[in-house]
Amino acid sequence: MGFQRPLSLISLFVTLTFTYQATAQLKFIDSCNNWMGNYTARSTYKNNLNALLINLTSNTNIDYGFFNFSYGKSPDIVNAIGLCRGDVSPQECLNCLNDSRVQLTRKCPNQKEAIGFGLACMLRYSSHSIFHIMDPQIEYYEWTGINATKVEQFNGVLMNLLNGLRSKAASGDSLHKFAAGNVTGPSFQNIYALVQCTPDLVEQDCNDCLFGAFSEITKCCSGNRAVRIGRRSCNVRFDTNRFYGPINDTTPSPHVQPNYNTPTKGHSYTLRTVIIIVVAAASLVTLFVFICIYFALKGPRKYSEGETEANVEIKIEEPLQFDFDTIEVATDSFSDANKLGEGGFGPVYKGMLFNGQEIAVKRLSKASNQGDIQFKNEVMLVARLQHRNLVKLLGFCLEKSERLLVYEFLPNKSLNYFIFDPTNHKLLNWERRYKIIEGIARGLLYLHEDSRLRIVHRDLKLSNILLDQEMNSKISDFGTARLLCEDQTQSDTSQIVGTYGYMAPEYVNYGHFSMKSDIFSFGVMVLEIVSGRKNVLSFAWKNWRADTITKIIDPSINDVSRDEIMRCIHIGLLCVQEDVADRPTMASIVLMLNSYSTTLPVPLLPTFYISGTSLSDKDSSENNSGSTTTGESRSNINQVSANEASITELSPR
Repeated sequence: MGFQRPLSLISLFVTLTFTYQATAQLKFIDSCNNWMGNYTARSTYKNNLNALLINLTSNTNIDYGFFNFSYGKSPDIVNAIGLCRGDVSPQECLNCLNDSRVQLTRKCPNQKEAIGFGLACMLRYSSHSIFHIMDPQIEYYEWTGINATKVEQFNGVLMNLLNGLRSKAASGDSLHKFAAGNVTGPSFQNIYALVQCTPDLVEQDCNDCLFGAFSEITKCCSGNRAVRIGRRSCNVRFDTNRFYGPINDTTPSPHVQPNYNTPTKGHSYTLRTVIIIVVAAASLVTLFVFICIYFALKGPRKYSEGETEANVEIKIEEPLQFDFDTIEVATDSFSDANKLGEGGFGPVYKGMLFNGQEIAVKRLSKASNQGDIQFKNEVMLVARLQHRNLVKLLGFCLEKSERLLVYEFLPNKSLNYFIFDPTNHKLLNWERRYKIIEGIARGLLYLHEDSRLRIVHRDLKLSNILLDQEMNSKISDFGTARLLCEDQTQSDTSQIVGTYGYMAPEYVNYGHFSMKSDIFSFGVMVLEIVSGRKNVLSFAWKNWRADTITKIIDPSINDVSRDEIMRCIHIGLLCVQEDVADRPTMASIVLMLNSYSTTLPVPLLPTFYISGTSLSDKDSSENNSGSTTTGESRSNINQVSANEASITELSPR
């Protein structure tokens, strides 16, 4: 095989047999351009290049094999193009680009412009614009050195094939300018070929680039059985052995001679092909039928005690998966400067993706005993939930022994950052507080009744209510959430997880949890939002009974009608009643918040007891500080096992 890189004027002669294998080990061809300047190891250009290449090589949202991105600002802007062969799968494409990224940056360690070619892809980056520009620069020739039989006839059939493919590729759209096909040459010799342009080129530029590449064949390797020619904007390859994957290439191109030899041989070959295809298709259909019958007879999966659909297995769509390198770059290697907070299951970091989107990354602690289950729980649940009052999960990462959750970043941190702060609580007037209460109620109604899953959160508290830029409330941290069956109203657990002061008495004492457990937590939060106080149950109840309700209200709220505030206190006390049956549902709570014609029942005594022991103000203060969580079995209900409830404590965020 012959090989030539025109820029460096190097010639190599090795032996290579081209066969179809889309994931073959790359024989990498690179070219480093020193004319465009160099960068230093810690320069802005280097950081921009790393961020751009990592995103490009891990972007699962693109499945058509063409990536064209820019990152940074002049003079440190980086432009990059990634182009994969049209026959390879999206995953094979990303694998090839990732390998190319590693090899190209290693072989061109400080050049601002470089290009690399693998068997399945091309990767190019530069400090100047490379989009929508046809660059005819030849980067390599590659050939076998073995001539075909009847060279003139072979060349004639080949050029007809290539010209047909050129027209087809050039007329492609802005996502795909690729064509492949085959034809029978002299002596019944098959010729396989593919041509490709970067899809950002207009049709005429693609035509011109490919036509110029075809003309190079006569200069370097006329009559050879296998040739590759790579230009910066297009490439061509042909071989007498098939080298590309499954493609609809049975229809001859307009300029191709469909059968150079006798018709008898051609018809025989076609018939054999049809028979093979029919038999293979029939086998696949039969296999599919047997699989369907097997699963129908097997029935639904039976879960063991303590298991649910949510904590058995992660089944997430591919686009949710983030590459670890992408997250590492976004968070500046998880620097302390980007740290937002830390809880029992690890820290939370602020980050920025290459496109400028801000994210919050939850990095689960490797030392956590419950981390795997909690991680699976949160990914399974949150990925399925879409509501304006729930924090949006953008993706996750399971790589390099890391478990990472990537969320939308909410700039106004958590609700307890405002409610319990001596200064910040004044920023929340009653209109904003009421809007926050309504948002939490709507989010819980979605979890309990409106989503296709019935979900009990089990760790509702002010630090798990985050605020977006418009101060809309969003429920977060689903690591302790549990699923209920469609006709199920409650369940039991031997692991009590949550935060004292927010947990319902039946859950703390007996492990019974239900949607009414979340209602209790909601009631506590409503009373805290209204009063600006922690450990508010006893205080609120005493003032309600003494008809001194104004003492419950935060003094900074002094410019509104008290009727709405009184109604919220009333609703809060209804939610924290000891008897589960007395607590309202979320649907009735939403109705109470929005309709003043609804008559509210008189609330009964709330619970102030845990395991039969009164919770003192001192104990309540410690347990409601927003930094201690519990996880314990029924047999050891009075011993606090700190930091085993929530995956994180976002304070502040």
